Amino acid sequence: MSKTVSVTFVTADQQEKTVIGNVGDSMLELARQAGMEIDATCGGRGRCRSCRVKALSGAVPPPSVADTVQLGHEEVQERFRLSCQTKVIDDCTLLLAPPREETGHKILSTGRKFDEDEDFGLDSGILKTKITAKAPTEEHHQTSDIDEIISALEAKTSIKVSSTLRLEVLRKVPVALRKDFGELTVTTFNDEIIDVEPGDTSDKKYGIAFDIGTTSIVGSLMDLQTGEELATVGNVNPQAVYGGDLMSRIAYAMNDTKKLQTLRAKALNAVNDHIKAACKQAGVSTEHVYKVVVVGNTCMHHVFLGIDVTYLGLAPYAPSMQAPIVVPAGDLPLKAAPNARVCLLPVIAGFVGADTIACVLATRIYDSEEPRALVDIGTNGEVVMGRRGKLMACSAPAGPALEGGQIRHGMRGSVGAIEKVTIDDDLSFETIGDAPAIGICGSGLIDAIAKMLAAGVVDPSGRFRIKKRDDLPPALRDRLRNDAEGKAEFVLAWASESGKQEDITLTQTDLRQLQLAKGAIFSGIVTLQNVMKLPNEAFAEIMLCGGFGNYISIESSIDIRLLPDIPAEKVTYFGNAALLGAQMALLSETERDRARTLAGEIEHVALAAHPDFQDIFVDAMAFMEPAEA
Repeated sequence: MSKTVSVTFVTADQQEKTVIGNVGDSMLELARQAGMEIDATCGGRGRCRSCRVKALSGAVPPPSVADTVQLGHEEVQERFRLSCQTKVIDDCTLLLAPPREETGHKILSTGRKFDEDEDFGLDSGILKTKITAKAPTEEHHQTSDIDEIISALEAKTSIKVSSTLRLEVLRKVPVALRKDFGELTVTTFNDEIIDVEPGDTSDKKYGIAFDIGTTSIVGSLMDLQTGEELATVGNVNPQAVYGGDLMSRIAYAMNDTKKLQTLRAKALNAVNDHIKAACKQAGVSTEHVYKVVVVGNTCMHHVFLGIDVTYLGLAPYAPSMQAPIVVPAGDLPLKAAPNARVCLLPVIAGFVGADTIACVLATRIYDSEEPRALVDIGTNGEVVMGRRGKLMACSAPAGPALEGGQIRHGMRGSVGAIEKVTIDDDLSFETIGDAPAIGICGSGLIDAIAKMLAAGVVDPSGRFRIKKRDDLPPALRDRLRNDAEGKAEFVLAWASESGKQEDITLTQTDLRQLQLAKGAIFSGIVTLQNVMKLPNEAFAEIMLCGGFGNYISIESSIDIRLLPDIPAEKVTYFGNAALLGAQMALLSETERDRARTLAGEIEHVALAAHPDFQDIFVDAMAFMEPAEA
């Protein structure tokens, strides 16, 4: 029988929680049992330092190799450990690492009002009709309340509706029919009655579109009658504490229904909260939200629906289903929009999801006469390439580095993040919100390394030129140094200009993480180019999609070979194309039907199975030679 132990977790603000576990239990899992949410960006694989804890009392195991690599000798000697890699061996008290100091995240919306003349017909499928119906008065007529409502509705609209109503709608019928002398409003979605209300509420018809990304969740409340965006809401995806990338979350929930439900609850609660916040912001009732469109990668799609993701993580990475789905909000349950129908767009493959279909809708790449590519750069990147009549897509799993994950001083795009770097005789930087630097986000990482390449701090293979540091200007030479472990690092911000009272640095490991991330995106683009026989000069445009892609420097992205070597003017920012496509499907059933058709026409290319991919990826890891002065 296992020996039980008592483990007390202490937060930076001195809150304490104690949990009883067994010898051999993971510190990370015990913390979660105690209700302490520890970030585990790498998914608990010992590849980052976000889950570190410090033993304040009690015995802990000797440091593992992962502890030493991620934390360094000094921290392990001070009894720091990676909670994901360390088992409890006795009663102990553990201090949790302080949470990420991130506020004011950059959440990209579309900020667009759709116009029926300029964009497409507004045909959301939601119809609200004011009718006058009479309650049954004679027993021998053998009619019912709903029969009278349907008869009046069909007489006014000439549409045929189903007489089978969901129970929650039936419960509203008796009072609604008799409250205002038979005057009531009937709401239908594609000829199904989904709501009945007393009085005239025909002008209150709203919907909300959601892009559930690996890193963030963004929603947009729309007026279905006018196409106007009424409110935008969003924040970091709360699932991130269970892993910064898709495979980490799949591994967390694999073959474990309880953990799958934990992930699902995080997403559902966030969406429910966002619906309430958006409606409050716009001054509308959540009961008048009748349609919700959700897009996301295949993992987020399956988790949101509560579908086992085990087999998404195993070859051949097949999704459980690809077709579009429509479910009543109550079936999820999405309690904040009780009368809504929730529509999920189709997925293409295991790692090319409904968000990619939404991007295709938004960019209209399917109707282009010239070759184009859309590149959704993020934790799970996707590339779609081609022209009218021929589109190919692939998944380029970049991992969390581009979102600041697994980078020593990495962070998401929020206040205090270094987002732009300039290097001449010395380095200068700009931060989000003009605040003191507390870390570096993905766009800053790309910019910094591009400028470090050009300045000779880093060579094209991705190594610091530590042996040639004397060739650098004095200020840059001081920044390129060896740390306490004898490993090369480069100082971006000195402690005196940092908001953390410590130097903000880039390490050799950070450079390698970026090389892996940008190499995945670049090799995805090149592989599709090879398959479709499209040289760089053939492209009319490369469209950068997604919240992250909208903020990166195009020139720096080309310089480090994240993007192909094409004229910068051919690369355009498209913004949050996934959310825009979701809005289009929200406002137009024609567009939602188009999504179904496109999903069946786009050819998926499995990169790992392509015979040349390994060679392409190895080449894609290298940085471009810096331009000659």
